Amino acid sequence: MAAFQIRYFSNCLHRMTSFEMLIPNDYRTDLGQKPPAEPMRTLFLLHGYTGMSGNWVPEGLPEKYNFAIVMPTAENSFYLNGAATGSAYQSMVGEELTDYVRRTFGLVNSAEDTCIAGLSMGGFGALHTALAYPEQFGRAACLSSALIVHGIAGMKPGEDNGVANYEYYRACFGDLDRVEESDANPETLVKKLKAAGKKIPDLYLCCGTEDFLIEPNREMHRFLESEKVPHEYHEGPGIHDMVFWSQWIVKAVEWMFGRPLGR
Repeated sequence: MAAFQIRYFSNCLHRMTSFEMLIPNDYRTDLGQKPPAEPMRTLFLLHGYTGMSGNWVPEGLPEKYNFAIVMPTAENSFYLNGAATGSAYQSMVGEELTDYVRRTFGLVNSAEDTCIAGLSMGGFGALHTALAYPEQFGRAACLSSALIVHGIAGMKPGEDNGVANYEYYRACFGDLDRVEESDANPETLVKKLKAAGKKIPDLYLCCGTEDFLIEPNREMHRFLESEKVPHEYHEGPGIHDMVFWSQWIVKAVEWMFGRPLGR
C-alpha cells in the first residue's frame, strides 16, 4: 500500500492545502501476488466534525477491491461553499480534487467507478457532494450522517445548540431562515435533479439505533421514499462512534465496489 500526503495550491481555497491518499499498487512476488489486472477505481473518504484527513481508514479493503482512497481535510465546513473567500470546500472536493487526482494518478475517471463516503459531518458531505456533482460520483455511502438542516433552520443570532453557534452555521449554510429551500439542503438537490431528469447517484445510508442522529437519518430515508428515489437504508445497534463506523464501512465498501468495473 503506497501512502501519500500531497500538498498543492487550491484555487478554491486560495491557498496551499493538503490531502492524503492511499494507492494499493504494490504487490509481493514472494507470496505469488500479481498487479491488479483492471484500472483502479477511487473512493473519496470524508472525515467528520472536528476531524481531519486520515483519521479513519478502512484497512484491507482497498487491496481487496482495487480502489484508491482520497482523503481531503475540509475543516468543519460541512463540505459546503461558504460565502467567505477561501471556504469553497464543496467545489474543492467535487470539482478541483477529483480532476487533480485523475490527472495526476491516471485513475478511472467515470462516475460509475468514483465513489464517495463519509461519517457524521462527512456523511452529510458525501450525500450532498454526490447530489451536487452526479456527473462525478456514481455512488455515495453515508454513515451516521449529520443531516442537521431542519434542526438549524430558523436559528437566530446569539443562539447555540451545544455543538456550535449561530454564527458558525450561518457561515457554513448561509441564511438559516431559508436554508431548507437552499442548495445546502440535500433534499433540494434531489428535487432539482428529478425536475431536470438527471440521474441521481446510488445512495447507501446507515445509522446506529442508539445514535443521537438516528431520527434525522430516518427522516431522510422517508423523504427519499416519498420522492421514489431508489436507495439502501440500514439501521443496526450502535452509537455515534468508531465501533459502528468500522463495522458498517466494510458493508458500504462491498456495496460500492463489490461489482464489475463500470457497473
